[in-house]
Amino acid sequence: MPEPDRIIRLRTVLVRTGLSRSTLYRKIADSTFPAQLKISVNGAGWRESDINRWVEDPVSWRPRREGDGIR
Repeated sequence: MPEPDRIIRLRTVLVRTGLSRSTLYRKIADSTFPAQLKISVNGAGWRESDINRWVEDPVSWRPRREGDGIR
């Protein structure tokens, strides 16, 4: 049975990617980095699987479309 996809917060994303906060948000705006998910009124996070996919191949990363397989 596969492990459930965890939600990770900004600090963890910055450490794993080595990006600065401003670079990360610029890449989100350019659609070259996974967008965050709203997890509460004042909180956001990222799917760990999306960040892992980006880390594996940041140059070729593209957002998945609905129906592109299992998340």
